[in-house]
Amino acid sequence: MEIDAPAKVNPVLRLHGKRVDGFHEIETLMVPIGLADRIDISVGAGQGILLGCSDPSLPVDVSNLAWRAAELFAKETGLAFRTEIFIQKNIPHGAGLGGGSSDAAAVLKALDQLLGTNLGPARLMQMAAALGSDIPFFISCVPAVCRGRGEVVEPAARIPRMELLLVFPPFPVSTAWAYGAHAAGAGNSATLRRAWGSMELVNDLEPAVFSKYAVLQALRDWLLRQDGVAHAMMSGSGSTVFAILENAAEGLEERLHGEFGAAFSARRCSTVASAV
Repeated sequence: MEIDAPAKVNPVLRLHGKRVDGFHEIETLMVPIGLADRIDISVGAGQGILLGCSDPSLPVDVSNLAWRAAELFAKETGLAFRTEIFIQKNIPHGAGLGGGSSDAAAVLKALDQLLGTNLGPARLMQMAAALGSDIPFFISCVPAVCRGRGEVVEPAARIPRMELLLVFPPFPVSTAWAYGAHAAGAGNSATLRRAWGSMELVNDLEPAVFSKYAVLQALRDWLLRQDGVAHAMMSGSGSTVFAILENAAEGLEERLHGEFGAAFSARRCSTVASAV
């Protein structure tokens, strides 16, 4: 079967200090968007995992979350099967958009369907939490407030649809590094907070990440000054910076390339709004 693995943005990301397990206590609003990897997956007799990816820079072994998801599914269900997975990678790596986490969740959901195990969302989310903090969100993949280290997922009501411009810098940002830099107190700038409807948009990781990658702050601030942009901020731990558009914002991509160069690619998409 083929299954989409959507990306996400974080219009809200607040950090509340370190937990005893070493993770940060977070409160974040995560919203799926219309950008997705495409996962082609099949199962058959035998055992083992064969993983391929359209991006040759990404590992296709046990260090890949999609591989680990298939491995965990076999262990938790006790089933023996051979899995072949190919990832058509459309979500940039190290971009703060949850691509690897979404791939892993898609593998869990696909195997549940292909093997007829009917584990249900709660069991799949337990398995997802064992793999990584963001992965439970992608099991349901609807706008949600995530707490704890990200594994406590509560669907969010009445999140309006947002038209976005995603800007991809030509480099990734390590999530582990970003959280470590924040914990170490990196960054001198104040966290930008802006009201948008009933929400306060904020990313507490921005000052730490901007302390090393000053171009990301320059990019965010430039977007904030552009006509048609209601707000701009970094998604997750970066490196993607996204603008919320209030109108067509014609010519924004051309102005972006003129200011930052063609290496900073851009894509328009929209969020997936809540059902209620």
